[in-house]
Amino acid sequence: MIKVKTFGTEIRPLRTMNELAQLDGLVNKFISENNVKNVISVSDSATTDDKGETIGLIRVICYEP
Repeated sequence: MIKVKTFGTEIRPLRTMNELAQLDGLVNKFISENNVKNVISVSDSATTDDKGETIGLIRVICYEP
C-alpha cells in the first residue's frame, strides 16, 4: 500500500539553512520511527505571501510502509 505524508515549515530570512535542516530531521525521524521500507518520491513546494515572498515550505513524501 502506498501512503503520503506532508510536512511543513516556516521560512524566515537568514535562517533558511537551519529551518531546512530541521525539516530534514523531522522527515528522517518519521521515516525511522515508522519503519518506512521504501520512499517513492519526495517533493518540495514553496508557499508565498501576498507579495510573492517565500514564507514556508511544504514537503510531501510518498512511501511504502
